[in-house]
Amino acid sequence: MSSPLQIQLTELRDQIDQCDTQLVEMLARRNKLTEQVGQLKKEFGSPVYVPAREAQLITARREQANQYGVNPDLVEDILRRMMRESYQNQQAELACVAPDISPCVIVGGEGAMGRLFARQLSRSGIEVRILDKAQQADQQAILDGAKLVLISVPINAVVNVVAKLPKLAADCLLVDITSVKQKPLEAMLSHHQGEVLGLHPMFGPDIEHWVKQTIVVCQGRGGEKSTQLLNQLAIWGSQLVEMPADKHDEAMQIVQVMRHLTTFVYGQFLAKQPHSLDEIKLCSSPIYQLELMMVGRLFAQSPELYTDIMMAQFDNVAPLLTSYQETYQATLDKLKEGDKEGLMAAFSEAKTFFSDSAQHFLTQSKALLNKANDAKVLD
Repeated sequence: MSSPLQIQLTELRDQIDQCDTQLVEMLARRNKLTEQVGQLKKEFGSPVYVPAREAQLITARREQANQYGVNPDLVEDILRRMMRESYQNQQAELACVAPDISPCVIVGGEGAMGRLFARQLSRSGIEVRILDKAQQADQQAILDGAKLVLISVPINAVVNVVAKLPKLAADCLLVDITSVKQKPLEAMLSHHQGEVLGLHPMFGPDIEHWVKQTIVVCQGRGGEKSTQLLNQLAIWGSQLVEMPADKHDEAMQIVQVMRHLTTFVYGQFLAKQPHSLDEIKLCSSPIYQLELMMVGRLFAQSPELYTDIMMAQFDNVAPLLTSYQETYQATLDKLKEGDKEGLMAAFSEAKTFFSDSAQHFLTQSKALLNKANDAKVLD
């Protein structure tokens, strides 16, 4: 026989289940509407991502949440997740604003990033041809008439691959998407007399959509096709950041090479400890769980890719690495000496660098930590 508590809980839970069912039905209806929006955007050549529309939606729903006594942060979280799904729903067919870059040949098109670009270009109605190791015998035929040749090969192979390309038509745009820009741009400008453009997608091949994804643009030799390609990337929702090649490579030494190097070393350090990963995870706070995810993410991917990234600019990174070692040693010395004042002064110095962004990062990381904790499944 059910207790009064169980009876009342069952009644309330049934009502909650009904609300959840209605939510799912409404989400299904919303998905169909966003698919229709995607079709219209394709027909009229409109971008997938419209920042003003997104901001308007979030503001309106937050205000509505306050009116109904619902936490506006909860509503914004749900809305942003729905928007992400909406952007993904609109990827099936995309507008084409770069008809003059078709046909496109992707050199290294059977690699992960090559396949990613091939899918996206094809969704925009651009003819894509793949030129990889298996197609070398047909290289000339594949390149014949190409209006865009996109190089998607490992970092240490770019210059050699460019040098071995046959002479391209003067009206062909030559592009590379590697994470180092100076040498590839120099090689392409030397080899090809037509338009040349350097791109660095700041994301991997596992993205669900291109909205808000950053692509660094390093100009080589501009023209109409370069402009069309950049417009096409913008239509997909990408954020384009223009930067000279030398400045890009300097930034990547810190953003990418040093970060991967320290993550690589830390992963090796963990692997040598007497504790299993499960033991470490059980004792980890949400923030450390996220850090472990980022370390584990690196080791879930290609060892060749990350080795190439670290080695590509090692000569340039060596002074930075020396500075990093000196900073580490100075911190270790303060710890050994029990120099609390010195440690606090070093902390304050680093805090000054982050300035107003520190509070913003704290807020953002709090949201990530909450989501990570929500995703935990307890036995």
